[in-house]
Amino acid sequence: MPSPLPSPADIRAAALRIAARIHRTPLRRSPGLSGFLGGEAWLKLECEQLTGSFKLRGATNALVLLDERARATGVVASSAGNHGLGIAAAAKELGIAATVFVPRTAPAVKRDRIAALGATVDATAASYDAAESLARAHAARTGAAFVSPCTGRAVLAGQGTVALEVLEELPTLRAIVVPVGGGGLVGGIGGLLRAEAPHVRIVGAQSERTNAMALALASGQPAEIPDRPTLADGLAGLVDAEMLAQGQAAIDQIVTLREQAIASAISWLWIEEGVKAEGAGAAGVAALLAGRVQHVEFPVVVVVSGGNIDDDKHGAIIKGKHSHE
Repeated sequence: MPSPLPSPADIRAAALRIAARIHRTPLRRSPGLSGFLGGEAWLKLECEQLTGSFKLRGATNALVLLDERARATGVVASSAGNHGLGIAAAAKELGIAATVFVPRTAPAVKRDRIAALGATVDATAASYDAAESLARAHAARTGAAFVSPCTGRAVLAGQGTVALEVLEELPTLRAIVVPVGGGGLVGGIGGLLRAEAPHVRIVGAQSERTNAMALALASGQPAEIPDRPTLADGLAGLVDAEMLAQGQAAIDQIVTLREQAIASAISWLWIEEGVKAEGAGAAGVAALLAGRVQHVEFPVVVVVSGGNIDDDKHGAIIKGKHSHE
């Protein structure tokens, strides 16, 4: 069976292809996290990517690879917000028409920025999974290319460039903690590390309300979950067979976290590091602060995968006034 993960060659080709269109994000040692854990801990700040999340990498790689006919027909995507931002930014750069379906609960900061980049936004769906169904139907009806946020070798290869940058700057890496929804980021990271640094332990982190991958890995079957309010909206949605295969190939351990733990990590990142992270982006830090990661080896890198959070919600969390129910 071929691997569901991209190869290092796929990832290196993606890195060259997208280099001029993305930001090489900082890898920064965290004194506070290092002291707390008793070993060297680093933050890979994808929240400082041009669109505020790592999703720009995979979206850009996928769109650059489209042929002329596909570019002329346009692209469509479903997104909790960050993938849509990546698609909209890449499409604008390449002169491609884009339509993005988001759930009506998507944060305004994401939805408004997608529209500002020139993409058509449909926010009629009640949930992320419903948005994906609408997007796939739109693709079938119009012939537009559907670009998944979590699957497809081109998308995963783009996301894998996160690991390439980490390994170039920290070749002694022993563990990496990655927020997980459908497994696009961890799948891309796993594609590089499984082949070139197989000793590195890969840990996934998600909230108890976005735990489809944890359920799927435990049962060995695809998993659907109810749509519930969560700070980690970027990790919401089902895990299908393809996503499960990515998770099985890439993840050594997966942990789920309470909403309060994610809120605490958002506050900690802001107060200790001056880093503004959304709930999904803070999940990996939450896993370490809550002591949920088994056998942490050092140096450990945590991917802070996104920073697109509404200002009022962020402020309420910092002040301890946000309800997590």
